[in-house]
This record gives sequence, structure tokens and C-alpha cells, in this order.
Amino acid sequence: MKNWLRKRFGGDAPPAPSPAPELPGASRAEHVLRRLEWTAIRRLDGLLQGDYRTLLRGTGLDLADLREYQHHDDVRHIDWNVTARQGTPHVRVFTEDREMAAWFLLDLSPSVDFGSGEQRKRHVSAEFVAVLARLLTRHGNRVGAMLYGSGVDTVIPSRGGRRHVLHLLHALQTRPVQPEAQTTRLRDLLDAAASMLKRRSTVFVVSDFISEPGWDRPLAQLARRHEVVAVRLLDPLELQLPDLGLLTLRDAETGEQLLVDTHDPGFRKRFATVAAQREAELREGLAKAGVDALELSTDGDLVDALMRFMEMRKRRLRLAAGSLPAHLKQAA
Repeated sequence: MKNWLRKRFGGDAPPAPSPAPELPGASRAEHVLRRLEWTAIRRLDGLLQGDYRTLLRGTGLDLADLREYQHHDDVRHIDWNVTARQGTPHVRVFTEDREMAAWFLLDLSPSVDFGSGEQRKRHVSAEFVAVLARLLTRHGNRVGAMLYGSGVDTVIPSRGGRRHVLHLLHALQTRPVQPEAQTTRLRDLLDAAASMLKRRSTVFVVSDFISEPGWDRPLAQLARRHEVVAVRLLDPLELQLPDLGLLTLRDAETGEQLLVDTHDPGFRKRFATVAAQREAELREGLAKAGVDALELSTDGDLVDALMRFMEMRKRRLRLAAGSLPAHLKQAA
């Protein structure tokens, strides 16, 4: 019972409102991308003006100049040989290649098809990929993807342009639901990416991280070579069960079913405890791997989540560059 809950649960989402008429293939992808360009991409592109260079860096750095150290300079760029000769701190100034390759490692295992509301985690994943891919390609960068079902079965090479974003979104929308068969091995996706990605890239690992153990070590190894962001998909019903009486819960990956009484406060408390323990283990694994984590909930706003994440990264980068908090500045 405990092990089953630790894997979390899956199940059919409640009936959603009647959807709009289904659009064929490419037309549907075009419709979704246009909606996202109006509701999310335009807003983000405006809010991120001036921040793009700091948040996502290119891969090529050429030494352009040396100058005296100034406040807010990155201490990692101090040239200690010149500093010793001149007697004052000097930093290296680089010319940066802005072109960047970004890769989306997409976990599309059966558990990603769960959702307790109108959206499922798979839909949140597709919209995140469409928004980020379009933002990046608008700045001249290239994006690619690796898709994982029961294994890594699809690789979409990195290219630029709006047409390529449409191709990527279409591949996600038309991909059939993975049959229930076995548990997810996220480390297989990470190992495949490590062997395939030769050039330093920005890598987004998009998953609910409902997986067999052992993914944290290959994630850390991937982060040593690339800039890695863990994009964690979740649903609020996976963290806490409401009082809904007798429910049949189904493991979304293996199909195992279990009848539970959610009216029992003791059961709901035990479920919340197990869920909280797994949350702590997941956050600890991501912290040990040294990657930033972005959480996307099926009942949350994508733009708000991205803005909170960008603000967190800016604060962390300022601290890494040697900027001290106000109370420490006063003490100094």
C-alpha cells in the first residue's frame, strides 16, 4: 500500500466541458500556437526584455578585454594573474555568442496523462514547450526535443523558426497515449541525452518525476556539461485527497486499481504524509543534482509560474556574481 502510494496514483480525469470541434493536425497546432502567442508569449516577451541575456546564455565566449573590478561583477571572472601584477582586482570581459541550442527532454509516460480538472499534465507540458520554444526561436536560437514513452522513441532535431515550433507542437498533440505496461525509467531519457548532446546546450527536463529511483545521478552528470532546468509537472490531487467518499484509484502506469475510503480522516492524513515525504525526497534529489526547478501545476497559470522562476534565477545569479544582501552590506 505504502509503495503504491509513493508512486502516486493516476486515474481518469472528471468529465470536462464539451470541447470545441477537433481541428485536423497542423491546423490544430497553428490554432494553439496563435492562442499562446496572444495570451502568453506576447506578455512574456515584453516582461523579459533586458533579462534574456542574463537568464539564458550562449555557448561561445571569447576574451575581449581586461578592466578593473566593479560592483556586481562576477567574481568568477577575476583574472588573478593580472590582479597580482597590478595590485587591484581585474576581471576578464567576454564577447558572448548569443546563439543557443535548447533541448526539451519530454517524459510522456502514462502518468503524465493524469489531471483532476480540465487540464492534464500532458497539456501543461505541451503549452510550456510551445511557449518556451517560440520565445527562444524568436531570438534566433534553435530548439529540439527527445520524447520518452516506455523508452526514448522520438528525437526531433534542433532547428529554428516558427514552422519548426509548429512541427514540435504537432508531434506532441498527435502522439498517442502510452499504454499501461511498466514503470517509468527517467534515467534512460537522461542517459540518452547525455550521449547524444555533444555541444553545450540549455536542457529542459519536463516530467512529473514519477519514476523508478536512480534518476538523480544522471541528472547531475547532465548538469555538469549543460545548463539544466527541471520542469516538474504536478496536479493538486496528487498532494492531498479531498473527502469524496469511496473512490477507485488507478495507477496510471501499470493499471493497478485500489478502492479507498477518502471519507476516513486517517487515510487522508496518511496519504498527505506519504505525499509530503516524496515531495521532500524529490526536492532533495533536484538540489543534489544542482539544477533549478520550475513547478507547473494543472490548476496554475503558466505565465505566472514562468515569471516567478525567472525572478528566482535573477536573484540567484546576482548572489553568484558577488552581490551581498542589504544587511550584510551594512555589516561590511
